Amino acid sequence: MSIFGSIMSKIFGHPTAAAASGTSASPTPESSAATPEPGAPPSYTPAATSAPQAPVDVEAVLTAIALEKKGPSNWRQSIVDLMKLLDLDSSLDARKQLATELNYPGDQNDSASMNIWLHKQVMQKLAENGGKVPDSLKV
Repeated sequence: MSIFGSIMSKIFGHPTAAAASGTSASPTPESSAATPEPGAPPSYTPAATSAPQAPVDVEAVLTAIALEKKGPSNWRQSIVDLMKLLDLDSSLDARKQLATELNYPGDQNDSASMNIWLHKQVMQKLAENGGKVPDSLKV
């Protein structure tokens, strides 16, 4: 799995994601109130199986994870802290790999600039993939 895929998985798959977005982690079809005729196929409510999932509140999920860990974290500004918060490898090599995945246009040896760009891009990509990300985290 890609590093960004791991970030998304950790955030969107966290139990707080379902609670914060008001959706069930595993949606199940609603059973029909009427008794089906013998031999008839089961009846499902289309809304239960094809309803779009509500956006995941990324800030709420990350805040909840930070509270669980009870340690200091600057995940709102630091890609390193964000990756550590999610129990992902935050080494320079891992960040360079993430930069490659996200098509970083700059010099990967300038880690300070790359880290700032990575944090912004991760937040932007989370928003593009169904996350509700406040503007303050995208800049």
